[in-house]
Amino acid sequence: MNSSPLRNVTVLAGGISHERDVSLRSGRRVVDSLASHGITVKLRDPDATLLAHLTETRPDVVWPVLHGASGEDGALRGLLEALDIPFVGSTSAAARLAWDKPTAKELARRAGVLTPRGLTLSHDAFRELGAAGVLAAIADEHPVPVVVKPARGGSAQGVTVVESADGLPRAMVDAYTYCDDVIVEQKITGTEIAVGVIDTGDGPTALPAVEIVPRSGFYGFDARYNAGETTFFTPARLDDDAAEGAARAAVAVHEALGLRHLSRVDLIVDATGAAWFLEVNVLPGLTETSLVPMALDAAGFELGLVYAALAEKAVRDHQ
Repeated sequence: MNSSPLRNVTVLAGGISHERDVSLRSGRRVVDSLASHGITVKLRDPDATLLAHLTETRPDVVWPVLHGASGEDGALRGLLEALDIPFVGSTSAAARLAWDKPTAKELARRAGVLTPRGLTLSHDAFRELGAAGVLAAIADEHPVPVVVKPARGGSAQGVTVVESADGLPRAMVDAYTYCDDVIVEQKITGTEIAVGVIDTGDGPTALPAVEIVPRSGFYGFDARYNAGETTFFTPARLDDDAAEGAARAAVAVHEALGLRHLSRVDLIVDATGAAWFLEVNVLPGLTETSLVPMALDAAGFELGLVYAALAEKAVRDHQ
């Protein structure tokens, strides 16, 4: 029986980003979880008629599950704000900060959270200053191993771990395929974890950390979304001090960027137990192989109840 005051929820999934298929899988999982608690929920793929549809139907709350730029760069959220419709997730302003990885890293650093040293380089600068000279300067200042990744984007698309200097040119080209700005940063060796942060009304709380152990050694797109390619440990195999430090870092990042409702903070815990911030996702994957659902399950939460509580919190925050 539905104990939620929500009458109808619209879940937005699909879109036109590189992560369309992942978005559809996440969206269907959210729909099924909410529907299991008697909430009337509709799945909609955004198109040119979406804004008129929302204006006419006025759902109680919208849940954007659009991965990639279409759902995470703040634009759609800004339009929902303009339409005065409640929605689950961070505001447009906070989403813009999190979407830009160099900005998120700097805000995390100012909040006292460790983040790998690196530089951001535009495609225009890479071409105009001469690729050979730029690559030499990068190699001198940031010796391998380094991680090269698009400054904006998700699901590890365009990300390369560069172990030798001759791999840097190809890695830059691959990253520029996805974004006009690229980050080259120090590779931190350690335990890769993801920490979900959730707030259904009592303030942001860290979920149990999920440890990520990909078969290939790199948690890329295939390792994220193909069952069997990665082994997960929830909670992560960390000692208590390291686990608590990672949880504090995740909540600190969530708060420093002004996020709300739900986020996922990606970290590396080094051999000393220190947690290093990599990036934050304002719309973490919610598929059957995604990390936040694993963490919710490990914490003993039922997905439908949590998702309903998040939707209700979005309505309260709007009032």
